[in-house]
Amino acid sequence: MFSDYLRDVVHGTDGGFAGLLMGFDGIAVEQYAREDASVDIATVGMEFSHIISQIRKAAEMLDAGVTREIAIQAEKMTTVVRVLNDEYFLALALEPTGNVGKGRYLLRIAAPKFLSELE
Repeated sequence: MFSDYLRDVVHGTDGGFAGLLMGFDGIAVEQYAREDASVDIATVGMEFSHIISQIRKAAEMLDAGVTREIAIQAEKMTTVVRVLNDEYFLALALEPTGNVGKGRYLLRIAAPKFLSELE
């Protein structure tokens, strides 16, 4: 089920090449990647999980509220992260020229599907 949701997000986003459902403990629950993807999305998520946790803590300490979304734009890849709850997040990896707005939108509307399955 999760793989289908991830596939829909990846294929629905121009430039999207991989998606991930991961726990903040760095363990991937499910992942999906296009056949031509050159990046291991589980490794990306594992490396970013600690950073995302730190961003969430910083936002709370600054009274900015609950972190919902984080985008990391690098030279060769853009990663959009959608926080689901205290335990899980979604990540979408895109080419630098990919449609980040569409990816953000698809992650946002897919989030309730993931949450209902996680409960």
